[in-house]
Amino acid sequence: MKIIIAPDSFKESLSAQQAANAIEQGFRQIFPDIECLKLPVADGGEGTVAALVAATNGREINLTVTGPQGTPVSAFYGINGKGTCAVIEMAAASGLMLVSPAERNPLTATSLGTGELIRHVLDAGIRHIILGVGGSATVDGGVGMVQALGGKFSDADGRELEHGGGALSSLAHIDLSELDSRLSRCLIEVACDVENPLTGPAGAAAVFGPQKGATPEMVVQLEQGLCRLAEVINNDLHQDVSQLVGGGAAGGMGMAAKLFLNGNMRSGIDIIIEAIGLRESMLGTDLVIVGEGRIDRQTIEGKAPIGVARLARRYQIPVIGIAGVLGEGVDIVHQHGIDAVFSILPRLEPLDMVLTNAESNLRYCARNIAQMMKLGARQ
Repeated sequence: MKIIIAPDSFKESLSAQQAANAIEQGFRQIFPDIECLKLPVADGGEGTVAALVAATNGREINLTVTGPQGTPVSAFYGINGKGTCAVIEMAAASGLMLVSPAERNPLTATSLGTGELIRHVLDAGIRHIILGVGGSATVDGGVGMVQALGGKFSDADGRELEHGGGALSSLAHIDLSELDSRLSRCLIEVACDVENPLTGPAGAAAVFGPQKGATPEMVVQLEQGLCRLAEVINNDLHQDVSQLVGGGAAGGMGMAAKLFLNGNMRSGIDIIIEAIGLRESMLGTDLVIVGEGRIDRQTIEGKAPIGVARLARRYQIPVIGIAGVLGEGVDIVHQHGIDAVFSILPRLEPLDMVLTNAESNLRYCARNIAQMMKLGARQ
């Protein structure tokens, strides 16, 4: 029997690779000779680099870049095993978790470090980039990222704009004459699972600003800045981006990646499925196991387990889902390719203990699923 083990991370407890290892160990207690293919996955957010590196025998590159507050931070990106594709998590360089809650301020937070990661990838000779845009601390319309790649954003006096979304209201002109020419020879895929536009009631400032520390007054200022950015883009580049679908992702990074990098915006899990060769691996597979920290009704909205399950359904392969918690409306996942779901929690206990025991609980749950399969095979 061949099984594919393709979990996402269990947030705050297990990486996708650790989860895959635990599931394999549990199954081997019952089926010691089973053929297991471990392909940890992610949906474009945290863990995407680790998933690609693990699934393709790639490597992680560590370097120092400019963080969201303008100070140096340690960041990273991944390169696949063939050395042909790099994956960048925006959160690694410009992420909300790099800033303490008391210091979060999207008026000054910059995406400059994300651009520095992209430049480092270009210097390495790689021309296929996967950019995950989740978890950012910024609402700067991606301007910092473009500045790091040679784009010029100036005010009415010709001075380069300061960093952060608060400076966008002073924007008067955009000059792309020195934008890195290597970008035109790149395939850039943007992992984006939200459809919010750049501006308006559903835009980057109104929806994502408060999540990044913006007060109501800041939201108004950020919205004014993004509207000004869209106006100048329309004037100078003759592109209407204000209502671009997905343009508001990561505080406007979605728009910037599409417009300035010619990025192709796609579902994060679909990008990862292709990058790790999951489709080809489905051939001859008898069972697929997916998982993440929580499976509920929101899982069907672009989350990794459903992306894998929908692919397995095309090949008529049964899918089992394993989660830390089964939330409200979880039964809807059965309509989207996950045939059965299991929680790993054997008992009620405090959250810190749940997180501490996640690996052993996951291993034991996988063991019991395998034992059930063995008993069923005797009938």
